[in-house]
Amino acid sequence: MADPISIQAASKVKSAPKPRPRWLRAVSGVLAGIVLLVLILAGIGVLWMRSVTMAALPQLDGDVHIAGISAPVIIRRDAHGVPHIAAATQDDLFLAQGYVTAQDRLWQMDTYRRNANGELAEVLGSRLIRHDTVQRVMGFRKTALRIYANLGPDDRRRLDDYASGVNLFIQLHQDTLPEEFRILAYKPKPWSGADSMSIAMMMVDMLDTHWDVKLAREEISAKLNNPKLEEELYPVGSWRDRPPTGEVIDLTQPRPVPPPTDGDEEDERTQTRLLPSAAPLNLTELRADMGLLTCDGCALGSNNWVISGKHTVSGKPLLSNDMHLALTEPNIWFMADLQAPGFHAAGVTLPGMPMVVAGHNEHIAWGFTALYGDVQDLYDEKLDGKGNYQQPDGSWTRLTMDLEVIHVRGAADISIDVQSTNHGPLLDPIFFNQPLPQPVALKWTLNDATLNSVPLYAMNTAKSWGEFSAALRTWDFPTQNVVYADDQGHIAYHAVGRIPIRPGGLAGKPIQNAQHEWQGYIPFDAMPNSFDPLSGFLATANARVTTEKSQYLLSLDWGPPYRIERIYKLLQGRDHLTPKDLLAVQTDIYSEVDQELAHRFAYAIDHAEKVDDRLRKAADLMRSWDGRLTTDSAAASIVDQARLALWPLILEPKLGKIADDYRWSEKDFAEEEIVMHGETDWLPPGYKNWDAVLAEAVRRGMQHGSAPSDLTHWAYGNWHVVDIEHPLAPFLPVISRIAGTGRLPLSGDATTVKQVGTTLGPSQRFTMDWNDVDGSTENIVLGESGNPFSAFYRDQWNEYYNGSTFALPFSPAAIAANTRHTLHLLP
Repeated sequence: MADPISIQAASKVKSAPKPRPRWLRAVSGVLAGIVLLVLILAGIGVLWMRSVTMAALPQLDGDVHIAGISAPVIIRRDAHGVPHIAAATQDDLFLAQGYVTAQDRLWQMDTYRRNANGELAEVLGSRLIRHDTVQRVMGFRKTALRIYANLGPDDRRRLDDYASGVNLFIQLHQDTLPEEFRILAYKPKPWSGADSMSIAMMMVDMLDTHWDVKLAREEISAKLNNPKLEEELYPVGSWRDRPPTGEVIDLTQPRPVPPPTDGDEEDERTQTRLLPSAAPLNLTELRADMGLLTCDGCALGSNNWVISGKHTVSGKPLLSNDMHLALTEPNIWFMADLQAPGFHAAGVTLPGMPMVVAGHNEHIAWGFTALYGDVQDLYDEKLDGKGNYQQPDGSWTRLTMDLEVIHVRGAADISIDVQSTNHGPLLDPIFFNQPLPQPVALKWTLNDATLNSVPLYAMNTAKSWGEFSAALRTWDFPTQNVVYADDQGHIAYHAVGRIPIRPGGLAGKPIQNAQHEWQGYIPFDAMPNSFDPLSGFLATANARVTTEKSQYLLSLDWGPPYRIERIYKLLQGRDHLTPKDLLAVQTDIYSEVDQELAHRFAYAIDHAEKVDDRLRKAADLMRSWDGRLTTDSAAASIVDQARLALWPLILEPKLGKIADDYRWSEKDFAEEEIVMHGETDWLPPGYKNWDAVLAEAVRRGMQHGSAPSDLTHWAYGNWHVVDIEHPLAPFLPVISRIAGTGRLPLSGDATTVKQVGTTLGPSQRFTMDWNDVDGSTENIVLGESGNPFSAFYRDQWNEYYNGSTFALPFSPAAIAANTRHTLHLLP
């Protein structure tokens, strides 16, 4: 028998590791060296980025000598970095505004300009080619040049003053430009007055573009081949709407059904040219390339309201406005207070444009929401293949041709032939990977050469409703709802923007006949409006603003009704209101429709077959839910995920691949009506009743949302988040670690007054108190600066995220008391 000690020793000898081959040690050493080198280079890169970013921080104190001003200009920054600019002349004021805005937002301004002009691929590469193609086909740069050229000399001078200030900043900071220019290795071109109009075109495009919905509707209509189902998918207004008539609404009674669309619109619905077998257009991808929101239920919107003194604690009017836009880094708005002889206004400005967009002056205050007016039509065109198109009268006319050249970083230039009819540009170049079945032209008020008014200056300097409404009378685009309050106690509302008169009726799809040509525009006085109503209360939230008494319909695609309905329920009839009360409404997260559908889902589970304990637990959570979409709510998770799962469950059997192309601003209302009415035509194959469908939607929602085994732990905020990224994050992910907010729990949804999505939400919150002008509040999302190392880059985020706010000083005494930095611009 072997000695155990000997066996153990032998075992140890056998298990001893063999020495690694010399070549393997060499390779390991080289790999370790490469890893170390990469880490060193990454560290150097981070240090370099930090260095150039720090060098680009703006000068906030001291003196700067610049050319072009006639007298010293004082720029006082308050505790949030908001510039309060005081100048001896208005020319100096707007020059200083351009300079100061460039201090904080120059790269954003250049990006906005490139976005509108279709020049992003030049600096960001080939993935922006289609985006730039869309912008070139739309002709935004040509429109900007046209509007600038047709402005009055005073308006052009103000734009030129602003441009001079931007260019002075660029000239003085060639070696310390914002870090994005250094990272992308390019420098900004000089600014011009026309560039400011390009920024305005970007906003018009953002707020008035709906042609993609009309194209998708035609595709869906052809596939459905059922006018009744189409009408249910595309409701026009709702019984929940609260048009701003100024009448006291009895909220205990059901509202009247919206007036029917005219007969020609019904005829239009039956017309289709796309065959159900046609290849899908993939409009979801197009929307992403166009920069439009693609998340389900996301629609640009806003809230605004105005309350007369008879309902406020002070006896003076209150006005609130929160504009719901894409949440970006930096914020789309730049707060400023501008003062010179004959001019004093404060509020939010648009980087790249002079003056204040929304806010107040010494006598009046105003706020906006998107009207959703229909200002675009698609027309099927007949071409002869020889460069001609057929006019409505049957004659043939030569197509207008424009050559557009898109510069692409790291690739060859792309040439695009933009062809236009009398209606507008043909959209074919946009669908270069998948041609349209028939040429389609876009007609848009933006392309009307007679519309060239930008009345911001008249609005900023108005002292009364008479002067302010005279300015609004000349507003061309985008279509908006405007509320107003002044220091004399008056309140008012007016819908603005040129909306075509269409004797043939509004068309929700491409037009195929000559009966839908435009014949002028709706007169200003015929647009919805109200002045000092008996109710003492006016509000809008993108929903229908017309009534059965309205002469013109304005739109088929109104915003969802839930926010405006909730606003009326929270504010109408209340007295002794304070700014604090209005902030509570702006941040309200109760959804009546979510709670209603929660109860319907629970009922369905109670009555459906083959229901397991997990579904029963979901039903119990939903039936006891209070309807508030808090971040810790499990019921909110169940309801929202079930609603998301329901659409493909009922649409895909009828629409197949094009189901994702369905978009309608009242999509949530369409879902409510389909579910609550229990239309059997929408039942998917294999389901015998709606209880089975809705129970399955809850089951799929929990599955797709990765609900935990214990549903009570499925907190809404675990998956419903806000995540604001720097624009360069998709190209350079490391930037997200420096500049992004990261994923944070988010309360509310698309149907709450606090309308939100992952990248959508209130872009600012404003409340004007005519009893305490200096106590009036305004805040944006992140901060004034676009520089991540600035103290004002994200200093407003906590207030915004947690639903609080702060005052924007306006009087000289309040500005002096809140000044933290003072910069003098000297001749």
